[in-house]
Amino acid sequence: MTTSIAPTASHSESYASSPAPASADTKRAATSGFVGTLIEYYDFSLYGYMAVVIAPLFFPSGDPTVSLLAALAVFGTAYVIRPLGGIVFGHIGDKYGRKNALLGTLVCMGVGSTLMGVLPTFEQAGYWATGLLVLVRLLQGFSAGGEVGGSATFISESTPKHLKATFGAFTPMGSTGGFALAAAVAGTVSMLTTPEQMSSWGWRIPFLLAFPLTLLCIWARTRVKETYQNETKKKEHSPIGELFRKQPKALLQSTAISAATNGTAYIGLTYMSIHLITQLGYPRSSVYWIATLAIGISAILMPLGGYIGDRIGLRKLMLIGLIGYIVLTVPMMALMDQGLAIATLAYIVLMLNTVATQVSAYTLLPLLFEPQYRYTGVASGWNFGVIIAGGTAPYVAVQLVQLTGNKLSPALFVIAAAAVGLMGILSIKRDTTRAIT
Repeated sequence: MTTSIAPTASHSESYASSPAPASADTKRAATSGFVGTLIEYYDFSLYGYMAVVIAPLFFPSGDPTVSLLAALAVFGTAYVIRPLGGIVFGHIGDKYGRKNALLGTLVCMGVGSTLMGVLPTFEQAGYWATGLLVLVRLLQGFSAGGEVGGSATFISESTPKHLKATFGAFTPMGSTGGFALAAAVAGTVSMLTTPEQMSSWGWRIPFLLAFPLTLLCIWARTRVKETYQNETKKKEHSPIGELFRKQPKALLQSTAISAATNGTAYIGLTYMSIHLITQLGYPRSSVYWIATLAIGISAILMPLGGYIGDRIGLRKLMLIGLIGYIVLTVPMMALMDQGLAIATLAYIVLMLNTVATQVSAYTLLPLLFEPQYRYTGVASGWNFGVIIAGGTAPYVAVQLVQLTGNKLSPALFVIAAAAVGLMGILSIKRDTTRAIT
């Protein structure tokens, strides 16, 4: 199965015969996308890092694993609603401008994360606390569903062809950096508080930091220039309807690529810290800093991945990352019980693969869809893939260990996800006019 590559937004159609440097608008769009996605994913990923602390507070049980699985199930509910967020914000972005939609996602996430920091616990409110936790997590998922698709689309439409991956890397740098920032804040708070203080009030601090960070990001996003204006927005126009009618193959391909990118990445972004704490017995605060280092390095290397992608092609870069996961996941996880130093190095090596897969995916997906439903297409394909293999990754990983008794069994999930990605990327036709080579 192959698909033709859709044209980019009209203002990006004309490319100079010789490569031109990035404009101020391109740099401003990339910076805005980076900052916005950084804050969004800081807010969104905090729950994963705090799951070990939150679990007994909202899901008390005599068995810590049961509490953790319940907390991770709620973590996964945020992913279930993401496609709805992608459709709603995609509709706004495709009919009323990308900028308006991206401001909306930011406000929703900021409100949700701030509310998370003031929720009552099960001891204080019983099952009301559990219900409120689920509702707030759903709000966060709704917001995240419209964020990365919009950011990737916005940056792509602001960038000339020969720099698509270089600046497209700013979106995964922001999303991955958000995970690293969340791990750093969680580690700092854990280090400065006793276990009792952390369970009592310390866990709330990282969530409450969302409020000032959201204000900062709103300021950054109001300063960017709109990249797309739909002249037919007053006519009957359903972006999601047109997407399913006109480009179902592109939607399927983007879903497969997203499933692979997220299924492989989320093992490192969310599950690995749980694995190091609960399965290998490393100290919680040390693990948070290991995660910060490993994820932070991968975030910092995203621009390098973009630079390489613009030179060797997006398909080749994606293949490098996926094959890397297939070959390295088992041996790297096997090394992690050899002490913190070895575990850190193995974690870093594993996370290097996500540089290749994320840069390729975020840059490639906007190139697959027509401008009038591009935001919706990117967000929908991305979110369908996230549901299949992203949000489920930590839960499935814990279950695999429970069912098999094998600490390395989560590697099977990673390998399966990478295999799906190989099928997706190989089905996309090479098109040098659209930066896909």
